[in-house]
Amino acid sequence: MKAIIIEDEKLSAEHLCNQLKKIDPGIRVSGIFESIKSSIQAFRSGTTADLLFVDIHLADGLSFEIFKEMEIDTPIIFTTAYDEYAIRAFKLNSVDYLLKPVGIGELRSALEKFRKFNRNEQQVMIDQIVQVYNMLNRQYKSRFMIRTGDLIVSVKTEEIAHFIFEDGIVLLATHSNHLYPVDFTLDQLEPLLDPAEFFRINRKVIVSISSIRKTGSYFNSRLKITTPLLQADNSVVSRERVNDFKEWLGR
Repeated sequence: MKAIIIEDEKLSAEHLCNQLKKIDPGIRVSGIFESIKSSIQAFRSGTTADLLFVDIHLADGLSFEIFKEMEIDTPIIFTTAYDEYAIRAFKLNSVDYLLKPVGIGELRSALEKFRKFNRNEQQVMIDQIVQVYNMLNRQYKSRFMIRTGDLIVSVKTEEIAHFIFEDGIVLLATHSNHLYPVDFTLDQLEPLLDPAEFFRINRKVIVSISSIRKTGSYFNSRLKITTPLLQADNSVVSRERVNDFKEWLGR
């Protein structure tokens, strides 16, 4: 079996080569390319392989550009220096996704997955990888600048307990029980907030996970959360959001 490595760190490429030899001496690395440009040139000149190991961050950009430039149906195992949370997200969508430095056990598992790979799903998988990558690299708001009278107050997102829509305006509530009006609707706020930290439990409230003390069952298949600041009638998780809320809590 022929493999190609697309990696701009020489030591990482050598390490991967050595691990492959240990697992299966029949795997031959036929090429190592360090950039998007050299990879595209090689593929256009007729270079082929049975499997690609591709680092996302290359010296001249993101390796996704290779697959935008030309159609490649060779199975891909992505490698990068992301954390374990990102690895789990990517593994749902690619042949596999390996954290550098690549461990021999993870590599063996990836090769097993490759042998069961369906080539017809390649482009769909690449598109999904790009979506997950963009999600993980999205820049969420870290603070809100709020005008109160003649003053401007800066509120960090970690200080926020919840947002609530009341009397035609959206209010930001801090853990220290200060309320500030914000110039956003709840719909506008949702994509600005880190979904690992904030969840919209109903049409009126977006809550921070740091403010939730307890969660319990509520009538009509709903849930009710306990927080220091939310009133009871605003702390109910709507029925259509219950499953997503449970998943969010368990992340």
